[in-house]
Amino acid sequence: MKTRTLGKDLHVSAIGFGAMGMSQSYGPGPDRDANIALLRAAVERGVTFFDTAEVYGPFVNEELVGEALQPVRDQVVIATKFGFAFDADGKQTGLSSRPEHIKQVADASLKRLRTDHIDLFYQHRVNPDVPIEDVAGAVKELIAAGKVRHFGMSEAAAATVRRAHAVQPVTALQNEYSLWWKRPEAEIIPLCAELGIGLVPYSPLGKGFLTGTITTDTAFTPGDIRTTIPRFDAGARRANQALVELLGTIAARKNATLAQIALAWLLAQQPWIVPIPGTRRLDRLEENLGAADVELTSDDLAEINTATAQVDIQGGRYSEQAESMTNR
Repeated sequence: MKTRTLGKDLHVSAIGFGAMGMSQSYGPGPDRDANIALLRAAVERGVTFFDTAEVYGPFVNEELVGEALQPVRDQVVIATKFGFAFDADGKQTGLSSRPEHIKQVADASLKRLRTDHIDLFYQHRVNPDVPIEDVAGAVKELIAAGKVRHFGMSEAAAATVRRAHAVQPVTALQNEYSLWWKRPEAEIIPLCAELGIGLVPYSPLGKGFLTGTITTDTAFTPGDIRTTIPRFDAGARRANQALVELLGTIAARKNATLAQIALAWLLAQQPWIVPIPGTRRLDRLEENLGAADVELTSDDLAEINTATAQVDIQGGRYSEQAESMTNR
């Protein structure tokens, strides 16, 4: 597996692993033992960058990742996140990035992850009630204490990132970025280039849509997050199929899969971009990792960019409530 560098010195595999879907969002999946085996299989295949968060589950995803990676902790980079509040029953109740809360989350995450340090600690969503300078300062103190090694932010506005970076250098931004969601190109990617920040695209395969396995007739299981997303309404899926057909044409010519083309396109954008596709299947893991070996020429990229610009993607990527917590 090739490697890339986030920020100044966080070295990771060119393709990471997003573990969220093992615990939530996509309906019933494999049991815990199977998920642990898959995470370890990813390590065996060269993946060194794993992403989780306290809110995934909540809490159980960190426990899963912690158990799976404990035997190889010195070989991997673990990213997790803070920024949400929970009641006594573990129900999410809103946002919280108060400095004292951030420190409490760090200690709890360290226990669940079975480690003495968090490699990359993201603010999951910006909390407008807490000055971002206070948030960055709290993480700076955690770094000084040895509990955290790098600071990250997710779905923050460029101006907010700039303010945080002035207090504690930001190593990576985690934003949705893919062939069907390109908003980071307007401000976030130029900001990353200017400040030396890495970009970690989540949902790089459009929550599965860019793999070509989802059609207008696909029936999602109860609890699948895609039942709440406008972009996955039947009408939107029908309209957005044009993007999948385009990728299929290019994939056939490159002897690759649609997913591999979508991931290879991301890798070709900048050397400091590291996508984190998730999966619960070994064959999909191996397919995703194969994208690192797909070479897209400048002509390929120009063709993809020209063609995708002509596809009018239908439907929001989130519900209005979820979208309201981004880009601020």
